[in-house]
Amino acid sequence: MELRDTTGNRVRLPSGREVDVMEALKFCYDLTETDVLVLKVLSSTEAKREDDIAKALSLSKASVNRSLNKLISVGLAERVKEQQSKGGRPRYLYKSPEPQLISEKMGRELRECADLFSRILPSILSSWSRPS
Repeated sequence: MELRDTTGNRVRLPSGREVDVMEALKFCYDLTETDVLVLKVLSSTEAKREDDIAKALSLSKASVNRSLNKLISVGLAERVKEQQSKGGRPRYLYKSPEPQLISEKMGRELRECADLFSRILPSILSSWSRPS
């Protein structure tokens, strides 16, 4: 069975199971539901402060902070220092890279993952062979 796009948002896997693209994103990057919600907010708006994201999603600042750090670590969000004239503690704005950049990143990383499986599977599968 081939992998194929079935509805624009779902992909059919070799097993026949259809998965939502967001499910695949969550799996590949180990994202939680909260991480995905934060990513959606970042993708749909201009750069935002952590407080604004927390308020928009009715989540605690700590939850949003964890999600932002996770998204930054996997390259799905960016942190930029807010330009301010006051002294004191720096404030940050968060944004998502352009959709095209995210798509290119995911495509490249999924191809690298597939290549890795292609290289290691033969030796793993041959170790499963039964002796004659």
